[in-house]
Amino acid sequence: MSNGSSSIVKRLLVLQVVLLLGLGSIAFLPKTPDRPEPGISMDLPLFVGDWVGKDEAVSEKERQVLGPETQFARKSYTNMKGDQIFVSIVLAGHDMNTSIHRPERCLPAQGYVMIDSSVRKLDMENPITVTRLHNKRNIPLRDGGHITEYSLDYYWFVGCSETTHDHIERNYIDVRDRLLKGYNQPWAFVTVISRITEGLVPRGRSEADTDKLINDFLKELIPLIMKDSVKRK
Repeated sequence: MSNGSSSIVKRLLVLQVVLLLGLGSIAFLPKTPDRPEPGISMDLPLFVGDWVGKDEAVSEKERQVLGPETQFARKSYTNMKGDQIFVSIVLAGHDMNTSIHRPERCLPAQGYVMIDSSVRKLDMENPITVTRLHNKRNIPLRDGGHITEYSLDYYWFVGCSETTHDHIERNYIDVRDRLLKGYNQPWAFVTVISRITEGLVPRGRSEADTDKLINDFLKELIPLIMKDSVKRK
């Protein structure tokens, strides 16, 4: 056998050994459930402190776009002062590419323009970091004019054992857990929205007042829907 042929045979043998070792290592991956329990409840409470919730419908178009395995929980909450806060939880099915996405992707379709985006740590006993969007949209009037409505949108992602405000980090955690822990992470996307009513109604709330309103609301809501075992970032 020539030196060239011998070298090729050796390389093929080494490649075969590497493949066998790689396939054999699968047996040592963690044996955990394919899909653990999510770290958040999909049952939004009727009452959150002084707030009363009302179920909001999920459109057929949303169900078609996000897939048949996707679960929804959606309520609008109102207090005695007439303030309103909208809460939505979307729990992904096995195909997260269709079920979970950032609000920035769908805001234009709803008529909103994002003014700015920032990261905020909520002021609460067990803080959680969220993404904060400041949005606006024009609402047409009968006379042909329009008024501009501003709103704040807080969102974050909840897995089975930790949270993140960042879409890229969520993808990293998902891949990490698939490789090292052997399970498909059950991600939920939580979004909380309230209008900035200053200039729209008498004694309306400013942007700073709306931030405080949402923060105080979430202090009471989060302990009711998120498991204590979930690590907050």
